[in-house]
Amino acid sequence: MQNVDIRAATPTDLAFLVDMLVEAVNWLPERDWSRERILADPALAHYVTGWMRPDDFGVVAVEPAGQPVGAAWLRHLTAADPGYGYVSDDVPELTIGVVQSWRGRGVGRMLLRAAREAARARGIPRVSLSVERANFAAKLYAAEGFRTIESFENADTMVTDIRA
Repeated sequence: MQNVDIRAATPTDLAFLVDMLVEAVNWLPERDWSRERILADPALAHYVTGWMRPDDFGVVAVEPAGQPVGAAWLRHLTAADPGYGYVSDDVPELTIGVVQSWRGRGVGRMLLRAAREAARARGIPRVSLSVERANFAAKLYAAEGFRTIESFENADTMVTDIRA
């Protein structure tokens, strides 16, 4: 996509990452969870709380006027506070969100590839994520090398190996 640039996420991106977490949760048109509801839910809030810890990293997609339109970030969550896509303490979990009006235009793929490259640069061998099976993004993840390692009622945990 030529109209979008990718930059590294910074500590000042917290508010936008929260916005993208809201977008990711509300991928279904009929789901309309508020920012407050999401941040009050510990199982969701831990994807952004305390951003940017020393081992957090991510990327932000920015449109030509300088507005962010999507983000992908990785956090190491623990067995004591696992994410939906938790695999192990040493496998960071990817969260990705794209502004609704920018979906279906390649932004998610760009973010996914840039996040994987950032993981590769840090020597991280595997990345995980969780996706609801009905989410169209599940096909993107599979096409980009993620494979399902655990299935739940409506969602899958997927991983990808990061090759040097």
